Amino acid sequence: MIGRSPEWFPHQIDLATDRVVLLRMSEADYRAASFLDQRALRPGAEMRAVEWKALADDVPRDARRDAQYIFHIGNVGSTLISRLLGELPGVLALREPLLLRAFAEMLGPVSPPSPWVDTDGRLDTLTALLSRTFRPEQRAIVKATSFTSEIARRLIPPASNTLFLFATPEHYLENILAGENSRKLLQIVSPSRLQRLQSRCPGLELDLAPMSEARKAALGWACEMTSLELNASKLPADSVRWMDFDLFLADPARHFAELAAFFSHPVEAATAQTVCDGPLMRRYSKALEYEYSPELRREILAEARATHGPAISDALGWLDALASDYPAVAQAIRRARREA
Repeated sequence: MIGRSPEWFPHQIDLATDRVVLLRMSEADYRAASFLDQRALRPGAEMRAVEWKALADDVPRDARRDAQYIFHIGNVGSTLISRLLGELPGVLALREPLLLRAFAEMLGPVSPPSPWVDTDGRLDTLTALLSRTFRPEQRAIVKATSFTSEIARRLIPPASNTLFLFATPEHYLENILAGENSRKLLQIVSPSRLQRLQSRCPGLELDLAPMSEARKAALGWACEMTSLELNASKLPADSVRWMDFDLFLADPARHFAELAAFFSHPVEAATAQTVCDGPLMRRYSKALEYEYSPELRREILAEARATHGPAISDALGWLDALASDYPAVAQAIRRARREA
């Protein structure tokens, strides 16, 4: 039964026809996939299409609805955290389901009116589908795409926990400006980020055209962090754990053990150390064939800081000025400075 087993993963929905493409996946496939989007498609992959209603009807009333989540601001180690948690036998780690993005695009604060009549019913079906596991003792932990945090409070089931992962503005800007691909993506996503930030900062008007890359990166940080803050304010305080990725890297075994316990998968200190001493900490989590250690990350950030220092300083000043006018941004900065 599709409604109980994750063997058939709801990969993509066609909003025009309301049909869902299912992708057949083994437990090893989930473990290997950095992203559950088009990059998860393999040569010869087995797929089938079904009506959304048929898929929803196949979900039993007593199906599990206990998925837990990782939300983040992007480029802050969320894939690594997900992979490390996926090393635990009780965790089925799902990374960035494409279907989840479709829901966020449809139901976010700047989305067009939804064509879905029974939105709550669809969210319930989505929760059940993402909560399926291969064994009863497993529990799904879903790492969402960054902008999906806009609907985090609508996705997280009762009695489930969620991690909100971030970096300080300084480290975030260094990381974005250090990579060619992240700088290209910055140009693409800045208009939508501005719209989303405006939903939390009424009256904010910005001309993106003359803005430096560093200021656009600061805009992105403000957008994603205020999204997390808004959703955290709507959730039970003890169900949310905030984590600065750079603090995690300073003592990974200890923080990993704490995080595993938070997600109800307690581990011994020795087990946490073994996981964090393993190869995942020395690979690029989005593409495991490449080396990328915490030491290399620090070197890359230092190089970006040296290369783009004046632009970063200017962008941080711009961000502080923004915070003086908009409480949502001010709260995000307090969080990053551990003043919240």
